[in-house]
Amino acid sequence: MNNMYRICHKPSCDASRQAGCAAVRLVALCCLLLTLAGHAGAAVRNTLQQPQKCDVSQQRRLDYFFYEALKLKNAGKYDAMYELLNHCLAIDSTSSVVLFELSSLYMQMNRSEKAMTLLKKAVTYNPGNFSYKLALASILFDLGMYGEAAETYEELVTAHPDQVELNYYLAEALTQQGETGRAIEMFDRLENLIGMNEPLSLKKYQLYMTLEQPDEAFRELEKLSAKYPYEARYPILTGDLYLERNDTRRALEYYRKACDIDPENPYYTVSMANYYEMTGNTEAAEQQVRLALVNEKLDVEIKVGILSRYIQRLQQLRKDIQAADSLFKTLLEQHPEEIEIKLMYGALLSSQKKFGEARFQFQLATEMDPTLEPAWQQLLSLVMQIEDYESVIAICTKCRELFPDEPAYCLFMGIAYQQQQKYQEALDTYMACIRIIPETNRQMLSDYYGQVGDVYFQMKKRDEAFESYEKALGYNEQNVVVLNNYSYYLSLSRQSLDKAERMSAKCIKAEPDNSTYLDTYAWVFFVKGNYTLAKIYIEKAVAKDGEKNAELLDHYGDILYMSGEKDKAHEQWLKAKQAGKKGKTLERKIAENRYIETPEDEE
Repeated sequence: MNNMYRICHKPSCDASRQAGCAAVRLVALCCLLLTLAGHAGAAVRNTLQQPQKCDVSQQRRLDYFFYEALKLKNAGKYDAMYELLNHCLAIDSTSSVVLFELSSLYMQMNRSEKAMTLLKKAVTYNPGNFSYKLALASILFDLGMYGEAAETYEELVTAHPDQVELNYYLAEALTQQGETGRAIEMFDRLENLIGMNEPLSLKKYQLYMTLEQPDEAFRELEKLSAKYPYEARYPILTGDLYLERNDTRRALEYYRKACDIDPENPYYTVSMANYYEMTGNTEAAEQQVRLALVNEKLDVEIKVGILSRYIQRLQQLRKDIQAADSLFKTLLEQHPEEIEIKLMYGALLSSQKKFGEARFQFQLATEMDPTLEPAWQQLLSLVMQIEDYESVIAICTKCRELFPDEPAYCLFMGIAYQQQQKYQEALDTYMACIRIIPETNRQMLSDYYGQVGDVYFQMKKRDEAFESYEKALGYNEQNVVVLNNYSYYLSLSRQSLDKAERMSAKCIKAEPDNSTYLDTYAWVFFVKGNYTLAKIYIEKAVAKDGEKNAELLDHYGDILYMSGEKDKAHEQWLKAKQAGKKGKTLERKIAENRYIETPEDEE
């Protein structure tokens, strides 16, 4: 999911003060392909170390096993197919068709380099095969080996001049390799073969701009306009490109040409809206936007893009985005079936803090297409924002059914249980998710074990909490959220204070302006009795987040008191109470005007 919550504690155990941070994303791989990957290397090495051809009698055996492998492929039994292909290579390690099929399996396992090695061998043993060489060129390109890809495409162009699309692939490889001049030559050759068209002219335009030859670049577009003088699209396109270069004078010149050809062209309206935005005429821009949105000739995707850009512009200008509401309603009336519009409108309403209306739009989207994960994500983000944790749990339960390979919903659900102080349910949720996370996803495992540690500490199970933090750091020793929480909880427990100081120092080094980490560092020094350093760091924290954080203000008061500034300490304790800090200890500190250590049952 795009926005993930990871509890990052202020120095407090109160669940209400936990916040979300650190995005996580699970990349789920098919178990079958993992199985294949596990034993792939050795088998292929053994069969390919020495070329081993087969005689005529063995050829029949090879053909039999190969066609059996193809049957397994059609049946979806890729593990058995893999074994049989390796058996074929044991019979004849130079069989290009076997090497080609095996390379396809490695591509499915996202092991492109191994696939490339096999393809190179297939091409070596059968250099005239078009399919093998084309596949090799494609994989070389995907791996960023543009020089070799270009060489291979060039061989294909020479051998197969009738395959005109090869010129395009070669030009793309040359472009990526940085051979811009040769790439233009290839696009010219392709243009001679298939005729002038917009995509090719735009490619050449971009390449000429790369070479800092703007005259040549725009000449390509002018050639299009000359060839199609009654097509408004090309002067509009030319004007758009001038507008991108902030040349509003030339842009308007071409827009006027387009208007002369076809004043009803919907793209002319769009371009003029952009032009007015750039020249500061916001009223005219909005008028053009409205004209575009009601234009039935304009695709809904274009309309959504126009409206999105218009809203971004309003936000950049710090203008009231309420004006966009009526535009969205117009779009919704025209295209009630378009889910993307509902999601965009919901996001706009959410930014206006119209949470009920936003929620309605997101729920409509999930009902229209329950498999659309972005809709669920936006709905989930909203209910987390408004702290409706029962709905969070209900949504996550549904999403775990719909998207079982996505552990993010476990995290949201666990956080919701924690906020409700249902710690055992939170723990069960996190542990269930840990069981499905691949061992290779160390960052995610670190995050989840960190969450488990937080829950154990809230359950007053400190040994289990510290053990979980150690596991989390074993997967990622630089996980600053875990380092912060672990160090703070060690300081609360008065345990391993030197270790707590080292861990907290790592957090400060990573994020020197983070008020939470500064507060933790200050508190570790306070517990160690180093009030001078504690005061330095707590004051840095207060400067960053002083008036909003009740726990931080309470700590500041404690540190001031132990530093001998009792009146100032009393002032900060009062501020902490005003900011929402509750508890008998704080009340006593205020009433008795002295520092009192907070007992464990109140932490």
